[in-house]
Amino acid sequence: MTGVVLCFGEMLLRLAAPDRGHLFQESRLDAHFGGAEANVAVALARLGEPAAVITTLPSGSIGDAALESVRAAGVDVSRVLRADGRLGLYFLSPPSGPRGAHIVYDRLDSSFAVTPSEAYDWPAALDGVEWLHLSGIIPAIGPDAARLSLDAIAAAKAAGVKVSFDGNFRASMWARWCADPQQILLDHVTGADLLFGNHRDISLLLGEDFAGDTPDARRRACEAAFALFPRLTCIASTARRVIDADTHELSARVDRRDDAFETETIVVSQIVDRIGTGDAFAAGVLSSMEDSCEVAAARGLVLAALKHATAGDHSRTTSIEARMFTATAGDVRR
Repeated sequence: MTGVVLCFGEMLLRLAAPDRGHLFQESRLDAHFGGAEANVAVALARLGEPAAVITTLPSGSIGDAALESVRAAGVDVSRVLRADGRLGLYFLSPPSGPRGAHIVYDRLDSSFAVTPSEAYDWPAALDGVEWLHLSGIIPAIGPDAARLSLDAIAAAKAAGVKVSFDGNFRASMWARWCADPQQILLDHVTGADLLFGNHRDISLLLGEDFAGDTPDARRRACEAAFALFPRLTCIASTARRVIDADTHELSARVDRRDDAFETETIVVSQIVDRIGTGDAFAAGVLSSMEDSCEVAAARGLVLAALKHATAGDHSRTTSIEARMFTATAGDVRR
């Protein structure tokens, strides 16, 4: 990749139960900063790719710490706005054995959520940018945020900047204000060049059933999306089978209009943290957009797999570690 990827979205503070326990079972919580789009920026920067974030953070020490969490990874933070208010939170009860993870959001009226669209100088922010990356989490915040993300996409199109959109469907957030977000998400995908979403996501988006969990069903779904969205050039997705909290099976797929590639399934074991793995996958694909479908899918899978071994929302995988990856357990490198 030659140009900057500008990642737009809300940053959050994650407070997680320690040692895979239940929330408030212990008298402490583990803290990490994150946010889907910021996670992508950090993963790209760790790979040595030019990445930037644009968001609004609260003034004060908590906003300072959130800013430093991405700046320390090499992300350009010069476009970040600061304002009065609060940082959004989410509480995580991690998975353990047969028990799945549980997330509770506390992000109402955060600094990001209440910042109006006109506060962002999009022509200046998009100067020198190759890709704008954002996700369906922004419009799920509320109607003003939905207009904000559509304004960002429109500005990118006007500036000749390509748009990467990750569906990132958050049912609990949409349920607060919109019973049927299909049209809102359609409006967002209409402006996208790259879509992160699988055949089930496309089924919900298009209102069409692509029966079966097979390569053929996945390709038919992508072809239907390409037919409906003329701007769209690439669709990337992962497939996951959860065996238990410690072991998942994972594969990746990248479709373009005239080509497609689906990786073999690998086993990811001894999982430390699943949060942020999809964002790491997105970074791997974005860093490989000038390569073949096979290369993009493989690199995305590597980044996603390795993120499972890292605590917190952010990937710490470097380009050297990505190149050295194998699907078997790692030995000490000397």
